[in-house]
Amino acid sequence: MEQERPENGAGAPSRRNARPMRPEGGPSPQKTNLVRALGPIDATMIVIGSMIGSGIFITSAESSRLSGAPGWLLLAWAVAGLLTITGALCCSELATMMPRAGGVYVFLREAYGHSIGFLYGWTLFLVVQTGTIAAVAIAFVKFLGVFVPPVSPDNYLVAPISFGSYAISLSLEQMIAIALIALLTWTNTRGLEVGKIIQNTFTFAKTAALAAVVVIGLSLGWKANCAALNSSWWNSWANGWSPDNAQPGFAFVGGLALALLFGRSMVGPLFAQTAWTNVTFVGSEVRDPGKNLARALVGGCGIVIVLYLLANLAYLAVLPFPEIQHAPQNRVAVAMMNAVFGHPGAMCMAAAIMISTFGCNNGLILSGARVYYAMARDRLFFQKVATTNRFRVPAAALVAQAIWTAFLTLPRTVTINAATHEPTYGNVYNQLLEYIVSADLVFYVLMIAALMILRRKKPDAERPYRTWGYPIVPIVSILLAALLIIDLAFLAPATSGIGMLIVLTGVPVYFFWRKVAAP
Repeated sequence: MEQERPENGAGAPSRRNARPMRPEGGPSPQKTNLVRALGPIDATMIVIGSMIGSGIFITSAESSRLSGAPGWLLLAWAVAGLLTITGALCCSELATMMPRAGGVYVFLREAYGHSIGFLYGWTLFLVVQTGTIAAVAIAFVKFLGVFVPPVSPDNYLVAPISFGSYAISLSLEQMIAIALIALLTWTNTRGLEVGKIIQNTFTFAKTAALAAVVVIGLSLGWKANCAALNSSWWNSWANGWSPDNAQPGFAFVGGLALALLFGRSMVGPLFAQTAWTNVTFVGSEVRDPGKNLARALVGGCGIVIVLYLLANLAYLAVLPFPEIQHAPQNRVAVAMMNAVFGHPGAMCMAAAIMISTFGCNNGLILSGARVYYAMARDRLFFQKVATTNRFRVPAAALVAQAIWTAFLTLPRTVTINAATHEPTYGNVYNQLLEYIVSADLVFYVLMIAALMILRRKKPDAERPYRTWGYPIVPIVSILLAALLIIDLAFLAPATSGIGMLIVLTGVPVYFFWRKVAAP
């Protein structure tokens, strides 16, 4: 494996970038114990593998209920794809300019200062990365339950202990999810080579599975009763849709209601396409980052966006639109395969989703730890996390991430059925991820704006890749994200407000770490 070289724009020494950007007294980001062992295929597999999880197989149900017509469903995925690809084009310049461990954390730190960078990393650790890992682990186990019925959320090892609207429990499902997190964390502490082999293997497998869904749906699907022929593609009302049914208590009517709810219907597609920035977190470990990071970001995102659009077209080819809207447990892909091949098809789809979620979690675990490693090297996290083990990976950061993620699988939300007065238990991290949607979009806007700020602040910095279509592409990306932030704040002010409060919990923590680091 190639020894880490000084971390400038292209991975080679440069006099213009010789001065390290770090807090006074902190460790220099110029030298690390990480090694550049990821090639172009490896980097692309991290992008694709981190993006394709369980979202593409389930989120179209909620999006179709909110938008009410096949055309709007496809447009929601297309606009989410536009937001992703414009973001990837902008991020590519930042990634090749600063190919360092931590990625987006570093970009925000250099553009706005350590405080904004820390708030991003803190939110990632508190909810976004760890909550996503927990959610994907539970999704893996839920589909395992299709093959092993005793693996269920109600098969308790420790029955729920309620605290008002919340409870803590340990079911067999939760225990296996924790075991999966522990397993993938352990394998990633054995070295980058082990992690990338797992990532590449499972990403190839699940990409092939998603491509198979597309081919099967488009080749065998166009039945006489499919949604494409029997539903109005753009007139939601003609399909029995109404704003009040889409969101109970919604006060708006007509085209304005549809426009507002269309924005909300993009939440699922957006989160199915998130995590593409994870490859920037391992910037210190990508060979020839000036070329490979840009190719991985743009190429990987492009492949996933096309597959996602074709997968939704396959769903529409096979299933009547109401069956997409009301797919059992929102499992649209399973419903599609069941319609084509019956029960064996549904079982094959469940197995494919298990492969997908397993590979997705490996990528999230591998890359997320590098952000906390970078924070610790800036003396903004536990100093043990700034170390690497004998395999040259940040093992302490991986373990810290796993411990908090495992904890997030234990709390449950409690809702009481009005008719039966029986409690129903949900997962807290799902609620937290819902809260964080708007905050995540805010960090997205800050990242894109960082490109424009650093063009002014550091005009002479080495930039192996310069954003295509600048400044139009970043402006379009910022406008799209800003419209979504406003839309979600208007439709769900409490949810958006709580999300921002979660981010702001990092403010006192930041000042605590600054005080600790001062000596």
